[in-house]
Amino acid sequence: MLLTLIRTTRPNFLILTVAVVALAVALATQHSQPLSLELAALVLFGALAAHAGVNVLNEVHDARSGLDLLTHRTPFSGGSGALQAHPAAIDAAALMGKVLLILVTAIGCFFIYLRGLQLLPLGLAGLLLVISYTPIITHRPWLCLIAPGLGFGPLMVMGSYFVLTGEYTASVFWVSLIPFFLVNNLLLLNQFPDAAADIEVGRRNLLTAYGPRVASITFRIFLGLTYVLLALFLVVEVLPPPAALGFISLVVALPLYRASVTLDKPLPTRLLALNVVLTISLPLLISLGLLLH
Repeated sequence: MLLTLIRTTRPNFLILTVAVVALAVALATQHSQPLSLELAALVLFGALAAHAGVNVLNEVHDARSGLDLLTHRTPFSGGSGALQAHPAAIDAAALMGKVLLILVTAIGCFFIYLRGLQLLPLGLAGLLLVISYTPIITHRPWLCLIAPGLGFGPLMVMGSYFVLTGEYTASVFWVSLIPFFLVNNLLLLNQFPDAAADIEVGRRNLLTAYGPRVASITFRIFLGLTYVLLALFLVVEVLPPPAALGFISLVVALPLYRASVTLDKPLPTRLLALNVVLTISLPLLISLGLLLH
């Protein structure tokens, strides 16, 4: 039972949260004030709990709706299969998902107590995103497209940064657009193997609503904007020169861009893997550059 519940959190996917919080921490180190390692650890724990909670509730919803029985499972899409193998654990997983959300709310309340009510709007937006993602957002194509990026981009980066520093800055918002576009693309590409199943259960994302051509064009626009923004931020000194380490990820992004021209064909697992590597590596490379500055 315990192993089944752990699998529903999708542990491999939680690496993304580590990469995004690392970016927020690296941005915070650019301030002269010393950072609290204990506070940074609590920020990471809260972010991981939020991500895990979304994963668990999504697994429960897909198990109860029958979606996971229809999907072609890959390492990056189609669910973990844990609740299909052990259906008796569904209720326990649902409870765990709710407990994780309560834990996240409690941590958020502590952060608001620590830093003030300025954090409340971001916290409420994040909680609303978590609660509404599976039952509501996945049925609205354009909202479904940008919701993942909002969660892991502006909300997570700016929220973490504010907790660590006690302030918001325009530069942090602009930098948060990099994970915004990356994570939107991560979820968009992962929807391709599940498209037929999503249609059958009534999910409406960009792919199922408008087809592979629109999804492919959107993917390439988002990917291009990611590097345009990185270059622009370096030119206008939103990011310091060492953050140019982020361009190393082009060795992954360029073949991914070329392959995304023909997304109407069955996607090889290698393509999904490249997208995951890019989404995690680019924030980490920028973080490394910030720490080297």
